[in-house]
Amino acid sequence: MSGTLNKVMLIGHLGDEVKIHYFEGGNCIGRFPLATNETYTNRQTGEKVTNTDWHNIVVRNKAAEICEKYLSKGDKIYVEGRLKNRQWQGEDGITKYTTEVHVQDFTFLSTKNESNQSSTTSSSAAGANSATSSEKPVNTESASANTPEQEDDLPF
Repeated sequence: MSGTLNKVMLIGHLGDEVKIHYFEGGNCIGRFPLATNETYTNRQTGEKVTNTDWHNIVVRNKAAEICEKYLSKGDKIYVEGRLKNRQWQGEDGITKYTTEVHVQDFTFLSTKNESNQSSTTSSSAAGANSATSSEKPVNTESASANTPEQEDDLPF
């Protein structure tokens, strides 16, 4: 096989608000940290252990504006993209490096509003609600919010 593959798929929670920066010409870039967790039980102690990894997420243009508008700290999101390494000179003159996930596609899995609504309902109703309404892909070409009436017309 002569080809290569650079693909990342993550499901996690936002660690902070989306920070957006606008450039001349109208383009923009959004950045936010994403936390993914690994949970296991320590065989020797029987203790439940959770490890959290942090990922630097980068979204561009319309996708960045949509993320800034609808996402907030703690929201769950699926992102798909490519790993990119970047370097720059810090103010102290030292070369710094970072690895980022440049997003090509994303899906909102839950939002703060959804989480608050499900906490006021019974746990079985909340589970059914999140399974039906929270896993719909986001249309990055339209900035309008998905209302329940619009979601009923979708074929999936």
